[in-house]
Amino acid sequence: MKAVIETGGKQYYVEEGTVLYIEKLDVEAGKTVTFDKVLMANGKIGQPYLAGCEVTGEVVKHGKTKKTIVYKYNQKKNYRRKQGHRQPYTKVEIKSIKVK
Repeated sequence: MKAVIETGGKQYYVEEGTVLYIEKLDVEAGKTVTFDKVLMANGKIGQPYLAGCEVTGEVVKHGKTKKTIVYKYNQKKNYRRKQGHRQPYTKVEIKSIKVK
């Protein structure tokens, strides 16, 4: 079964067994998380969400992505700013998709 869920302001296409790297959730590793904002499941489309549908997954771990360099530069003005950023994420494995 396939579904499209919304979390962290983004949409993800998932199936059972899919591993996602999503915006950090406030759930401990090893616990289950339920996504109730299901946009599409098994060919049914919601307006905007499907009522009674949910996708459950298990939080595998939390972490940070590789460092991204943000560099600001103005030529001829002696202006240079270098800054790094590491986005936190949560790794989730999808366990089941329930459709009513």
